[in-house]
Amino acid sequence: MKSTKLILSIIIISVMLSGCGSTESETLRLGMQCLENSDYTGALAYFDEAEAQGDDTELISRGRGIAKMGLADYEGAIGDFRASLDASGGHVKKMEFDTAFYLATALFKAGDAEGAMETYDAILGLDPKNSDALFLKGKAALSLGDLDEALKCFNRAIDNAPEDPDLYIDIYESLDHAGFASEGGSYLKSAMELRSITNYQKGKLYYWLQDYDNAKSCLEAVGDSEQNADVILYLGKTYEALGDRSYAASLYSSWLSKNPENVEICNQLGLCQIANGNYADALKSFQDGLKISGSEMTQSLRFNEIVAYEYLSDFKKASVLMDSYLKSYPDDENARREYIFLSSR
Repeated sequence: MKSTKLILSIIIISVMLSGCGSTESETLRLGMQCLENSDYTGALAYFDEAEAQGDDTELISRGRGIAKMGLADYEGAIGDFRASLDASGGHVKKMEFDTAFYLATALFKAGDAEGAMETYDAILGLDPKNSDALFLKGKAALSLGDLDEALKCFNRAIDNAPEDPDLYIDIYESLDHAGFASEGGSYLKSAMELRSITNYQKGKLYYWLQDYDNAKSCLEAVGDSEQNADVILYLGKTYEALGDRSYAASLYSSWLSKNPENVEICNQLGLCQIANGNYADALKSFQDGLKISGSEMTQSLRFNEIVAYEYLSDFKKASVLMDSYLKSYPDDENARREYIFLSSR
């Protein structure tokens, strides 16, 4: 399957990495503002209005695609991103590159890893040294079980961004997630030898190297101005690994009291509370995360909510939620086995 019209015209397109050159109407601007505020339903309403008044098709389709991505409607997003690229008339500028990345992500999330790889190939045909496209293509190859192709892409990405510590870490995390942690170890060691590396990056590296004492020291040395959710997440996970889950939970809770919209920390707090035996608190944390729309962690949060109900011995509620969960994620074999257990309670 061809990913986009972009692939067909790749040889004749000239690349301009300047601005998009399109003019936004007030209606389009309000739609884009809704996207920034994660109000995806509101954004779609504005884009419908913009279409009715004859605004820029490329911008409308792109905006719709981003909104549908936020609502986890990946198939719908694919169609919109393709329509946006078609409306570009074959002129690829910065915005069209960005749209192509969105398209590849939507394809990947919809389960079409091959389509995602084709789209990354189209991007690389125009910008062969694009390390982001190379990394993401490698990640897609991993999902297809093609380790050799993945490593080839990862190594090419590093060749083009050799001083980016986060790239090495992202490669390791991807390999670890796919069950190839041993192949990823060399990337962590290489990153440690880089000349320019922040305390946060060092902390992540030490965490993945399971050197938790040094990870804690580096992460706690991060200045207040550099504090963000990722720092808190890794510091908390480091304390968990060191056995101090109570302090980890307090870190997560403190951050969420000021930044309640962070889904990943909601989920990690819930997991930490389950490990501490605080099942009612864990349930609330997972449900708080589920209230935040457009999250990529919705599946994990829904499953963890079910687990929390099980720990609370509310097997009837857990069974009802599992039935709904399997309708949304029918390929989750672990959940299906858990459903059989719940049905017998």
